[in-house]
Amino acid sequence: MGESLKLCSGLEAARKFQRADWTTARQKGSHLMMTKSGYQWTLSIPQHTELGPGLLRKLIKQAGLTIEEFNDL
Repeated sequence: MGESLKLCSGLEAARKFQRADWTTARQKGSHLMMTKSGYQWTLSIPQHTELGPGLLRKLIKQAGLTIEEFNDL
């Protein structure tokens, strides 16, 4: 099934998405909203100590990345 997903915190996930050219648009409560030009999605990343695997997979898919690419960021 390919490379396994490395779980991380919301802050770490946001940093990884920033390395993939996503920028922080705003923060509402504990959720960080990230956007990228040319993408219809806004990533909503909860700033929890650990993100669940299902949520992380969904965010990675919305960002147009593979799990392997995300792990390498």
